[in-house]
Amino acid sequence: MVVKEPRYLAERARLKAAEETHAPSRAPEAAPREAGREPVLSLRGITKRFGAVQALQDVDFDVHPGEVVALVGDNGAGKSTLVKVIAGVHSPDEGHVLFGGRKVAISSPTAARELGIATVFQDLALSDNLDVVANLFLGKELLRGRTLDEVGMERRSWELLRQLSAKIPSVRIPVVSLSGGQRQTVAIARSLLGDPKVVMLDEPTAALGVAQTAEVLNLIGRLRESGLGIVLISHNMADVKAVADRVAVLRLGRNNGTFRIRDVSHEDIIAAIIGATAEAPAPRARHNQES
Repeated sequence: MVVKEPRYLAERARLKAAEETHAPSRAPEAAPREAGREPVLSLRGITKRFGAVQALQDVDFDVHPGEVVALVGDNGAGKSTLVKVIAGVHSPDEGHVLFGGRKVAISSPTAARELGIATVFQDLALSDNLDVVANLFLGKELLRGRTLDEVGMERRSWELLRQLSAKIPSVRIPVVSLSGGQRQTVAIARSLLGDPKVVMLDEPTAALGVAQTAEVLNLIGRLRESGLGIVLISHNMADVKAVADRVAVLRLGRNNGTFRIRDVSHEDIIAAIIGATAEAPAPRARHNQES
């Protein structure tokens, strides 16, 4: 039996080979604004303070329909704060948000969901003792008269999972029995119930194995193909290179570059994250080298 290599592993190998063959001779240029395409989500001049701490300062960020934008940065760079501003957890002190070209105020997570912004946080917020259907509709149960519409919820659950090409044997098994990749799929499927335009994924492959990571990255690709704008928050540069179209770098609460993935190398992204030059350091001398 011939075992096919997961698509994301093949893409990672292709990108690595391309980088080794065509190493950049200079730092990449920032990605220009997409001509003729209206962003579904735009942030302009976003500033957020917590007392004396400046978490974000004059941050711009765009997401277009049908693209994956990776949001990367070191710990303390402001990624979580920016995500919470978009999700309605925090209100910015300065700046504004445009959704579908219209200026909006995202005052709460409920307002974000109603607007069309869904967020899947790293902890997934699933109830292990409940089955897949109950998790998908928790707090949003369908009613038929005064009773739960179990048939309708199960039918809708299968529709969502088929849309994502999910590999889940039954929607009536407890979530605790699912793998990490399957649990991530359930959390993403739940975010699609409100027909969002933008989906934010916070470290979706953290603590997953190789096969489960490939499953989640292929799922992100299918979300992109459906026309959604995807924001991927990740520390894993291999995952970013495998699925993202653009990468936005935050450093110390400020923009530090937005690049097209096809024009940037792994080393260039790391250099932007840590504020270093793209030049490789000189190799260390061997310990056993004679003086």
